[in-house]
Amino acid sequence: MARTIDHAVLKPDQTLADLESNAKMCIENGVFSMCVKPCDIKSAKQLLKGSNVKVSCVLSFPHGSDATATKAFQAQQAIEDGTDEIDMVMNIGRFLSGDYNYVVEDIKAVVDIAHKNDVLVKVIQESGFLSPEQIAKACKLSQEAGADFVKTSTGFGPGGAKPEYIKIMLKTVGDKMQVKPSGGIRDWETAVAYLEMGTHRLGIGSTEAVLKGEEAEGDY
Repeated sequence: MARTIDHAVLKPDQTLADLESNAKMCIENGVFSMCVKPCDIKSAKQLLKGSNVKVSCVLSFPHGSDATATKAFQAQQAIEDGTDEIDMVMNIGRFLSGDYNYVVEDIKAVVDIAHKNDVLVKVIQESGFLSPEQIAKACKLSQEAGADFVKTSTGFGPGGAKPEYIKIMLKTVGDKMQVKPSGGIRDWETAVAYLEMGTHRLGIGSTEAVLKGEEAEGDY
């Protein structure tokens, strides 16, 4: 279980002390990666040095509304700072406007930079804003743009991860891309259920509680 988890340290009020304690927890539990804010990549890299825990980061988080050139710059900066993977937010407003070419080019701008540096890209679509048909469409656009993963949620939008979202993602691109449920996974049973559905990675903020079989408190 632990090796499928991207442990999220993304709350706006989390400090460098929180980053340090979370890094220690990630190492002790052997999670796959610690997912951090862009400003924390260098610190996370240092804190996780010598361990098997990778550093992942969010990009244009949590609304996806940065200009494409800004996203591309953010990707380059994140890579220079040492990230191993990038979790970018799709431009939700442009998607809902039907401007699909913009969405593809926006994702592709990040993917092109990341893949030149052997960095994987996950596209957060914020599924709670979308209809079932739109979830499938967003998956197809992410695939067209060359991304590696589709991901449900930032954890700060509506809906989080839900089985009905995951089923659509797996049906639409599960044989071509990896799928990451994220948002609201706060107990062992839920985490196991998503993995048994065929997902590949889990975004969890309450990792320690989940791995201990406890139900996490809070809403993230």
